[in-house]
Amino acid sequence: MGGVELVLPKEYGYVVIVLVLNFFLNFWMAGQVGKARKRYKVPYPTLYALESENKDAKLFNCVQRGHQNSLELMPTFCTLMILGGMRHPRATALLGLLYSVTRFFYFKGYATGDPQKRLTLGKFGFLALLGLLISTVSFGVNLLL
Repeated sequence: MGGVELVLPKEYGYVVIVLVLNFFLNFWMAGQVGKARKRYKVPYPTLYALESENKDAKLFNCVQRGHQNSLELMPTFCTLMILGGMRHPRATALLGLLYSVTRFFYFKGYATGDPQKRLTLGKFGFLALLGLLISTVSFGVNLLL
């Protein structure tokens, strides 16, 4: 039974750096949720505040939701980065950086308490994900050829 040899392009380091940057962005967002818990008096383990119990529930829930949505998309983002970067490391790193920057603005907009503000610049993150998907499909097709 033969082994598999994996040779990554030198530029794959950019992909790794962007993944680490995204980790720090997520860590920062988690800290913002922690601060919002204190500010709006939402104790653990409550995931979302109830408006019937907390006058600031919507403000807290917007901060929480901004982070939660980023967590929900993280497995997709990481998978597309890791795989797409094997064939297109520079393009993937740029798309990943664009995604991370737009995630920051998505979170900041959401945290205002007006969920529509998450889309001002945050909506462009979905274009970055589409680009990452294309680079991953390209990698998969190239493996088959």
